[in-house]
Amino acid sequence: MDGKVIAVHLNASHTFSKRSVGQIMLLEGLGVEGDAHCGATVKHRSRVARDPSQPNLRQVHLVHGELFDQLLEKGFRVLPGNLGENVTTGGLDLLSLPVGTELHIGERSIVKLSGLRNPCAQIDHFQAGLMSAVLGRTSEGRLLRKAGVMGIVTAAGPVKPGDEIAVKLPPPPHRGLEMV
Repeated sequence: MDGKVIAVHLNASHTFSKRSVGQIMLLEGLGVEGDAHCGATVKHRSRVARDPSQPNLRQVHLVHGELFDQLLEKGFRVLPGNLGENVTTGGLDLLSLPVGTELHIGERSIVKLSGLRNPCAQIDHFQAGLMSAVLGRTSEGRLLRKAGVMGIVTAAGPVKPGDEIAVKLPPPPHRGLEMV
């Protein structure tokens, strides 16, 4: 179950979307160099308000590019970077991977998955009704969050469009991703 990088994005300020760039640099234990969410402790404003000393489990935000096709079918025009992700992937079912999965990206970078992104009200400010479009229900009735996954950088390096992504699962038992 391997994939590839479709696009990469960053934004030095705390705005919803991120601009596409030719390459990002992942910094071990910190996140994306030059991005507003880069740091060892939380950078998301709501989490900083609660406890600024908590570890940053949301250093890198990844979204599966197939989500954009699904949203288009529902009438939403969303492009890579619009949802605030740092890495847009292709050919990889990010949402099905367990906590602790390592994504080996390009030649050196490794992102270890920490959990699911919980979409916030800002998503409806971007496009009205988009929040409900990135949420769903499993056949058991559990809430399904489709707005991407979060991870921490365990090996630094550059990431660019076209880079291969190799998946390394953690040892069993596997635990499904939950909101972080």
